[in-house]
Amino acid sequence: MLNAIQVVTTVLVGLMVGVELSVAFVVNRILDALPEDSSQLGRAHGGRMLGALMPFWYIGSVVLTAVWAVAGWHLAGTGLVVTAGALLIVSVLMSVLLLVPINNRSKTWTPENRPADWKEQANRWDRYHYVRVAVIIAAFTLLVTALV
Repeated sequence: MLNAIQVVTTVLVGLMVGVELSVAFVVNRILDALPEDSSQLGRAHGGRMLGALMPFWYIGSVVLTAVWAVAGWHLAGTGLVVTAGALLIVSVLMSVLLLVPINNRSKTWTPENRPADWKEQANRWDRYHYVRVAVIIAAFTLLVTALV
């Protein structure tokens, strides 16, 4: 059973890293290259779509990592799993405190009602997101290392 938890957790976190890397370095760059209205509308749609999915993904990753740490407490590598779990908690806190407030505003914007500083807010979200991506990459790396 522990092996299944380890594999499912590692795959889930790895897929989350892939999605978030894609958002940071592919999707947002594509959207930023579009005309202003299309860029802003695309970001708003992405915020609604991923904003509905990612909380479950992030919390699920934390829960599975905690289950792995408890179930494998007697094994070598548990410290790595606990540290990965702490990093995933940091990523959730970053999300709730820094990224979600911007996302909640921006997902309702249209070209007619967006604030004058919408680009600055999008750039701030991107900067926070880059840090969050680094945090979850570190967590994923620790989980993979704990498998060996």
